[in-house]
Amino acid sequence: MLNNDRKIGIGLTVFGLIFMFLGVIFFFDTSLLTLGNLLFVSGICTLIGLKRTLKLFFGSLERWWGTGVFLLGFVLVLFRWPITGMIFEVYGMFKLFFKFALVVNKFIHHMPIIGPILRLPAVKRMKGLIDYCLGRRDSTLPM
Repeated sequence: MLNNDRKIGIGLTVFGLIFMFLGVIFFFDTSLLTLGNLLFVSGICTLIGLKRTLKLFFGSLERWWGTGVFLLGFVLVLFRWPITGMIFEVYGMFKLFFKFALVVNKFIHHMPIIGPILRLPAVKRMKGLIDYCLGRRDSTLPM
């Protein structure tokens, strides 16, 4: 069961993502992107708490890089460089949430309907190609 703080945090995060999406759709509208950024970050703070949010953004030296790039993108959006700012923000979010994406990937592979589809040979070949292009060490070019 979710308490009221978590419900509000989920709502703020979802509205933040919606406003960021609308900002991109409306040709990188700076106002919508800024509002989306503020709602997203405040939603994360409300959802998981201030202490865990600080640990998420500043927990390790590896995360400092992602946080710095995300904040640089946020500042660039504020100074009316929305396309460059969003590129920096997406890269910063990727650096921050990459390990969480691996957990979600493993969870999706164990789902009843989606899991077998992801285990098809064509999808595995595509994953191997993506791993090879990303430079992962344990990957080889699929044949």
